Amino acid sequence: MRIDFSTSFLGMKEKLDHNNLPHHIAVIMDGNGRWAKKKGAERIFGHQSAIKSVREITECCAELGVSYLTLYAFSTENWKRPKLEVDGLMRLLVSSLKKEIKTLQKNQVRLSAVGDLGNLPRVCQKELLEAMEVTRENTKVQLTLALSYSGRWELIQAIKKMVSAAKEGKLEVNDIDENMLASYLVTKGIPDPELLIRTSGEMRISNFLLWQIAYTELFFTDVLWPDFRKEHLYQALLAYQSRERRFGRISEQVNS
Repeated sequence: MRIDFSTSFLGMKEKLDHNNLPHHIAVIMDGNGRWAKKKGAERIFGHQSAIKSVREITECCAELGVSYLTLYAFSTENWKRPKLEVDGLMRLLVSSLKKEIKTLQKNQVRLSAVGDLGNLPRVCQKELLEAMEVTRENTKVQLTLALSYSGRWELIQAIKKMVSAAKEGKLEVNDIDENMLASYLVTKGIPDPELLIRTSGEMRISNFLLWQIAYTELFFTDVLWPDFRKEHLYQALLAYQSRERRFGRISEQVNS
C-alpha cells in the first residue's frame, strides 16, 4: 500500500486497517526543549506543553484498540542534564500524575512504570505508586512510563539476576534462551512493540528497549513532540501498515 503523506491528514483514520494495528506502540518523545526554544521560552515550558500530546495519543490508542503504549519519559542519561531542568521535570511528573488520573480512568487506562524507580525523588515514587494503584483495574490500554530507564541498564539488571539465580541453583546455564532472558527484564509480561515512533527528526533509538525492538518497525518524524497529535499517529500507523514484516523470511513465504 502506497501512502501519500503530502496530502491532508483529513480522512487518515478512515484509511486505517483496523485488523492490522499494532498491539504495542512505543514512543521516544523528543523535541520538547527545541520546541520551547523556538518560542523563546525555557525548556521546562516545552515539557509542560508536551502533556497535551501524551493525553491525546493515549486517548487515541484507547479509541483505536491499541493495548499497550510505552513512553520514554526520562532516561538514565537524563540525570546528567542541568539540575534546574531535572528538578522541574520531577515536579511536572508529580503534578501531571495528579491531574491526569480522571483522564486515565475515563479511558480505562492502566498506568505502569519501568526503570530504576528508586532513583526518583520520594514524592515522585509516592504519586506514581498511588496512580498505578488507582488505575490497576483498568483494562483498555496499559500506559507504561519508562522513567530513569535505559536499555543497557535493563539488560545489566537482568544478567545480574540470572547470575544470582544460577549461583543459588535456581537456573541452569543450558536453560537460558530468549524467553528466559525476557522473563528477567523489567518489561516482563509486556509484548514487544510492533511500532516505535521517534519525534523531532532525530534518527536513533537512544538506548531505549534495546532487546524488545529487534523486529520493531521504526517511524521517524520531524514533528516536535509538543506538536504531535492524533493525525501524526495515524500517519505513523499508515506507514506501519504499508510495510511487509518478514521476520527473516522472504515475501513469498509471508504472502503464502
